[in-house]
Amino acid sequence: MRETPRFVFASDSLKGTLGSEDAARLLEGAARRYFPGCACSFVPIADGGEGTVSALVAACGGELRRARVSDPLGRPVDAAYGVLPGNRAVIEMAAASGLPLLAPGERNPLLATTYGTGELIRAALDGGARDVTLAIGGSATNDGGAGCMRALGARFLDEDGRELPGRGADLARVASIDLSGLDPRVARAEFHLMCDVDNPLVGPLGASVVYGPQKGATPAMVSELDAGMRGYARALAATFGRDFDVPGAGAAGGLGAAAMAFLGARAQGGAERVLELVGFDGLLEGADLCVTGEGHFDGQTARGKVVSAVAAACERAGVPCVAVVGGMSAGVAGVPGLAALVPAAIDAMPLEEALGRAEELYALAAERLFSLLALGARLG
Repeated sequence: MRETPRFVFASDSLKGTLGSEDAARLLEGAARRYFPGCACSFVPIADGGEGTVSALVAACGGELRRARVSDPLGRPVDAAYGVLPGNRAVIEMAAASGLPLLAPGERNPLLATTYGTGELIRAALDGGARDVTLAIGGSATNDGGAGCMRALGARFLDEDGRELPGRGADLARVASIDLSGLDPRVARAEFHLMCDVDNPLVGPLGASVVYGPQKGATPAMVSELDAGMRGYARALAATFGRDFDVPGAGAAGGLGAAAMAFLGARAQGGAERVLELVGFDGLLEGADLCVTGEGHFDGQTARGKVVSAVAAACERAGVPCVAVVGGMSAGVAGVPGLAALVPAAIDAMPLEEALGRAEELYALAAERLFSLLALGARLG
């Protein structure tokens, strides 16, 4: 390592305790104590879930904009989306169509719609966006994305030619789809789908069966929704000339399928897309080490989470990568490209205590990391 090394800090937030900026501040403090002349670069990273828009706005020098849209039950709600340089927009569907917008007793995917997400897309297009990224985690809906596309001008018709509102309960009644009113700006924009699941549209691994119960669906509702989704899938295939019951189509209650069909969206992992948007490969140029991290390192880490995506990018760039994490599960296999793992927890303690001492424990982990790096540098 050079006498004045360059470090890149690219951690996810440690949910409920430390933000990405907090982690970077603690890492930089430890780095400068052991490498006084070092250069430090920081970029906030997210995995496509909650906080993705905020992380990208901060990383790219963008801005938050607000729009009055519909919640999953059609009530007005203020939702924010991100505008990035280069006519790019980032939308978290949960801001308009998310489960937290509903009280537990209101959760019913037969009645919920993604119409508000379509209104957010329309607002972004109104603002001049020509590149739109959709983060589709946390939905309250199982409408196949019909509500979203209806807000963009598509019409879903029953066998008598009457337009349907685009809720989960309407899926079984979709006989045809009219694209004549689809917003022409859709064809002129490029759409990206942050998608970390590979569920198909229908069947035992499909949107309704796997995710419907989380959104308030009873077993009877699940059967109704899955049967309706099968009919909807046939209508999509008849309209677009191809089958959309493919991996990832079942994401967000079928919004994945609609985004692929109506918007021509390209699906990729959330963290992978975030790294692309922030220009992470360029940030790694000339770096001696990258430090990443997350709240808990477990079996899900390798499935598209921030640590695995950052480690893979570092491996491609030939930059060593280590992770400082809040905690880790026993017996979890490593992640390709990750040289070392440093857990912040140093003793057996109740979770509440560990969360309450998160900053102290993380600072100590940063000290351990950079003291060992300094020792290794002295040893040659």
